[in-house]
Amino acid sequence: MTFSRMAVVLTGLLACAAAFAAGPPPQEQLPLPAPSSSAQKLYSTAQNDLLQIRVLLKNGRTQASVGSGFLVGDSKLVVTNYHVMSQIALEPETYVGEYVDTANQRGPVELLAVDALHDLAVVRVGRAGTGFFKVPEQIQQLPELTQGQYLYSLGNPLDLGFAISEGSYNGIIRRGFYDQLMFTGPINAGMSGGPNVTTDGKVAGVNVSKRLDGELVSFLVPVRYVQELLAKVRLQTRPAKDFSLIVGQQLMAHQAVIIDKLLESPLTLKSLGPYRVPVRESDQVRCWGQSNAKPDIPYTVDEMRCQTESAIFVSGQLQTGQVSIQHAFTRSTELNSLRFSELVSNAFKNQVSGSYKNAQVTAPACNEQFVSNKKLPMRAVLCVRAYRKFTGLYDFILLTASADQSMMSLQSRIETKGVSYDNGLRVSRIFLESLSKGGN
Repeated sequence: MTFSRMAVVLTGLLACAAAFAAGPPPQEQLPLPAPSSSAQKLYSTAQNDLLQIRVLLKNGRTQASVGSGFLVGDSKLVVTNYHVMSQIALEPETYVGEYVDTANQRGPVELLAVDALHDLAVVRVGRAGTGFFKVPEQIQQLPELTQGQYLYSLGNPLDLGFAISEGSYNGIIRRGFYDQLMFTGPINAGMSGGPNVTTDGKVAGVNVSKRLDGELVSFLVPVRYVQELLAKVRLQTRPAKDFSLIVGQQLMAHQAVIIDKLLESPLTLKSLGPYRVPVRESDQVRCWGQSNAKPDIPYTVDEMRCQTESAIFVSGQLQTGQVSIQHAFTRSTELNSLRFSELVSNAFKNQVSGSYKNAQVTAPACNEQFVSNKKLPMRAVLCVRAYRKFTGLYDFILLTASADQSMMSLQSRIETKGVSYDNGLRVSRIFLESLSKGGN
């Protein structure tokens, strides 16, 4: 059976920041430094339009997660992150939302629109803003930022109370498929969805995430994406009935972007032992190499790994929209052929896992066969998992192992998450055809 006939039986590394669940703050989280006089003045003016957004279980009204948001102008519209509202968007029968303002007034929130790709959402509340946080309708009116200028993030960090943090703007990050702003200042859990503003109060972006492996490296959704989502809200007559359908449509559009970007030019071929292996290095994809070479190990494994630098947060159980490539070249002059065969066979098996109990994707359906692309004989396994809640999206995993040598082996893997069936086959076929023999 050919791969094209097989039946279908899915973070920079920037991880999207999940909404902060109530509970004691993690020990590694440090309190925000005391604000300067400029920050204090800004906060005192802005605080009336700053909100905490809470997600509650309908049954018992128990708090499930919290984030932040801000009222736009003098309207009743509030901007926050999609990941703050994702439980309500995908499970409205289980979760509801409420806001709490700095005066401890509270009320329900109504979800109006989501943008999962840029991690934004717009909700409506029962009170109007004072007009402090303005998002202009014209792109020409957005603030022009200069690297090094002061910015201020507001929100409710660690569910401890409303706060403001200072930092500086340090450019646009283009390692994902959508721009983000780098903010050299603290954004702690619970501040997601809060506003980031200039000294004169203009909205520069929305707090979204931070690097866990760095110091004061945080990220903002640029305000122009807020502008685009608000424009859609103004045009709609009523909120969507099924936000899962909208998220699915956005994910389908995203997968077309990442696959077209991945394949806009031929994959780069690199030498790994006597083999030629395909990789992609770009602004969105980073590659690394490593080797286990040591005197006391009777075999050597040289590896290449490439992966997209961003993922799309869908829910606390699902991130998608990623592509990863791995190659491992193993050889030995000390092991006999039987032990070497056992070594590489163990490395090849058990690379695909999953069960029918997974609520997000089906168990993998796999097809295995020995193939040749006219350049290299290989053992190949193609596995596909379908998304349960987003029709038309799949995870594809292609595994290959060279079958031309007894004491050396090339094992390769490409995984595409959250792609259409046609695009999954397209990437797998191109990858399979690119593997060859003929390096140094």
